[in-house]
Amino acid sequence: MTTPVCTSASEAATSAGLSFPNATYPSFTSYVRARQPVLLRTARSLTANPSDAEDLLQTALTKTYVAWERIEDHRALDGYVRRALLNTRTSQWRKRKVDEFACDELPEPEPVAGQDADPAEQQALHDAMWRAIMRLPARQRAMVVLRYYEDLSEVQTAEVLGVSVGTVKSAVSRALGKLREDPELTLVR
Repeated sequence: MTTPVCTSASEAATSAGLSFPNATYPSFTSYVRARQPVLLRTARSLTANPSDAEDLLQTALTKTYVAWERIEDHRALDGYVRRALLNTRTSQWRKRKVDEFACDELPEPEPVAGQDADPAEQQALHDAMWRAIMRLPARQRAMVVLRYYEDLSEVQTAEVLGVSVGTVKSAVSRALGKLREDPELTLVR
């Protein structure tokens, strides 16, 4: 359960050494006790974090407390506090640090380690690799695809194809040797 917000503002002000003429407002205390859950829901709708919502409501109620004597129509207090919530949130939003800046030219993305910077070159390498794999005998092609594209272990590949683990090892070794000697792929290295 949430404790009432700002119910003892006058006590806090006097304990801090601040003195206000007629600083005790029992009507403010009763207003906060009665309307705090509704106002807190409004504050939560303005923020993404419940703690931030409580801080926002505290700030808005402090502003309301300071202006309590100037508020003529106490029947419109909800509207006053909601406006204070909205104005406070807008001020917080405007003051936030902005990490992005507008610029005339967009910077090029940094190349990721292990990848070429040009997507066209990546696609050309991908296509050349598939053409080279398609030139392998069907059995070797199946083993390479299962081992390296489907990421199966040697044991799992052997089970899928119904062969021994040694057969998978030797066939994959021969297939990788053929891929290393493929003329289309030697140009890439």
